[in-house]
Amino acid sequence: MPIYICLSLAVVLLDQLIKYFVATTLPLNTSQPVISGLVSIAHIRNYGAAWSMLIGQRWFFIIISLVAVAVIGYYLKKKWTKWGYGLGLALLLGGTLGNFIDRLRLGYVVDMIQLDFINFPIFNVADCALTLGVIVLILTMIKDEQLND
Repeated sequence: MPIYICLSLAVVLLDQLIKYFVATTLPLNTSQPVISGLVSIAHIRNYGAAWSMLIGQRWFFIIISLVAVAVIGYYLKKKWTKWGYGLGLALLLGGTLGNFIDRLRLGYVVDMIQLDFINFPIFNVADCALTLGVIVLILTMIKDEQLND
């Protein structure tokens, strides 16, 4: 289990370092192309969730995050011996904590990754970890289901 805790902490550290770098070097509500027409780095304050859902519900997100951390921690302790579950849960834990820290400390989440080729919400490293964690868990569950059939 320590490897999964280290992975979660690495996600949090990477997420917070990139957010700090963006917040201190790029003016608010601006963006700079990284690969023209493909991806830009932006500096956005997100007071809600994707697509501006639940704007201003800071305490709702804080409470949900605390519950999520408890549930993820419980399952990580229970399922850590299966690498797919451990990996997916560690990514979920790191992503949840990364955004939780922002909401608690700042009252909003710093988002910075902008896909220029599609109309998609700007997101951050924690969001990437959350998405990847869900994908890993789903694939692991599908694999387990196939092995049990």
